[in-house]
Amino acid sequence: MGQQEKVSTSLAGAVSEGISASLAAVDAELDRRYPGDPGTRQPVHTVYVPGNVFDAGTIRSWGDQALAALDEHAPDAASFAAVLGLSDDLAEDVYGRVRAKLEREPIEDLRVDFEDGYAGQDEDQDAARAARLISEAYANGTAAPYMGIRMKCMEAAVRDRGIRTTDVFLTGLLENGGLPDGLVLTLPKVTYPEQVSAFVRLLESFEKAHGLDAGRLGFEIQIETSQAILAADGTATVARMIGAAEGRATGLHYGTFDYSACLGVSAAHQASDHPAADHAKAIMQVAAAGTGVRVSDGSTNVLPVGSTAHVHEAWRLHYGLTRRALSRAYYQGWDMHPGHIPTRYAAVFAFYREGFETAAKRLSAYANHAGGDVMDEPATAKALSSYLLRGLQCGALDTAEVDALTGMTRADVERFAAPRRGDLTATAQ
Repeated sequence: MGQQEKVSTSLAGAVSEGISASLAAVDAELDRRYPGDPGTRQPVHTVYVPGNVFDAGTIRSWGDQALAALDEHAPDAASFAAVLGLSDDLAEDVYGRVRAKLEREPIEDLRVDFEDGYAGQDEDQDAARAARLISEAYANGTAAPYMGIRMKCMEAAVRDRGIRTTDVFLTGLLENGGLPDGLVLTLPKVTYPEQVSAFVRLLESFEKAHGLDAGRLGFEIQIETSQAILAADGTATVARMIGAAEGRATGLHYGTFDYSACLGVSAAHQASDHPAADHAKAIMQVAAAGTGVRVSDGSTNVLPVGSTAHVHEAWRLHYGLTRRALSRAYYQGWDMHPGHIPTRYAAVFAFYREGFETAAKRLSAYANHAGGDVMDEPATAKALSSYLLRGLQCGALDTAEVDALTGMTRADVERFAAPRRGDLTATAQ
């Protein structure tokens, strides 16, 4: 070692202590408001099924219908790749993984719908039945990883009905074995933060009535009105909604058609790639960043049904919209029909397969201080590991191949993907 340099300072230790004391409240606020990603699995999509239609065979039925669509309209990897423009080196792998996914886990997140899609005659009975069937599905291993309901909103005309359905459903879950870990509630058409606060009070009351841990029940906020993005005073309402949820918000879901209609977009142009949609989702994304609240894209209403030519056209549209969303860091979207699932998984799997090798090698180089042709920052290491972890969670990637290319265990990848404050900086030094 060379000669040690003399190190001198000019400020007393009291200066640093005083600055830290002055920022103590800010430090606490950062930890409270911006805890970072929770590190749990985020489903790649949400499927909603009307409460009067949902039954014990719904998930398997969607998978079977999706497989039948492949058999009829793209019976092999080459034909599927030709429709979607998949490269030759990806075609067989993606097609095989899609079929395996449809057989093993066709739906990652299912919402039994008691809002726009509901047309039943006895909502109490349908909500109670949904609770029983979801409980049975978790008990017998046929459930999707995430399941729950979308109740009616907090607007005056349907508020009492939405509150009652939520109560009936949650009570039914408790009576049939308890609240499952994958439980998700979706509150639609939220316009004011006060509506979020009201829903928080409802969940608090339910928890107290049953002796549940405070905060046990979380929920997604569906963004379907212009006022949810921009308030009358010019502030970003959605940011205030996250605060109003008091730590219970798990997601912000974009409602493509209600939001577009609210802005006067004509029906023919209501789509998730419309400039109005891009603006709304960008505001949602910035508001949610660092809070642990995930953002989900909306859906397309162009259904892959009818002639093979029309199915292929609808598949190309859905695949393109999904790939576009993924590139913009919207890792979840809504699917409206079993025929959408093959292209949902094809887009997701291709997205992760295409970038897998580069991401793995970059993360390995960063973790081992090996350098390379890209100088990555700690935050980029987090993005790289999150990318790999998402690919593993949905089935696009296998643990063995990630281990082989990164030289890291899955636990190592998870640590990089969801670090505690300061962990990555320490690793990089």
